[in-house]
Amino acid sequence: MDPIHIPITDQLDLHTFRPGEVSDLLQDYFAACIEQEILSIRVIHGKGTGALKRGVHAFLEKSPLVRSFREAPPDAGGWGATLVELKPSI
Repeated sequence: MDPIHIPITDQLDLHTFRPGEVSDLLQDYFAACIEQEILSIRVIHGKGTGALKRGVHAFLEKSPLVRSFREAPPDAGGWGATLVELKPSI
């Protein structure tokens, strides 16, 4: 299977991904964001059953690339999205 090209922006929509794919995707995406000095990211995981959100938050809690994260305010997706602050590269 060919790799999927995802444009690197301050927003990542995970609706088309399965929970098992999230950790590797986030690791690579965040590393690319840091390289481009994009340090504030909105990760859209949707509301659904919450499985995707739980997977995202589990990754964020242990990632050394992440400075902080929080649920998005209502106008930015509410509990269907998470705002992430990344650590700048040294």
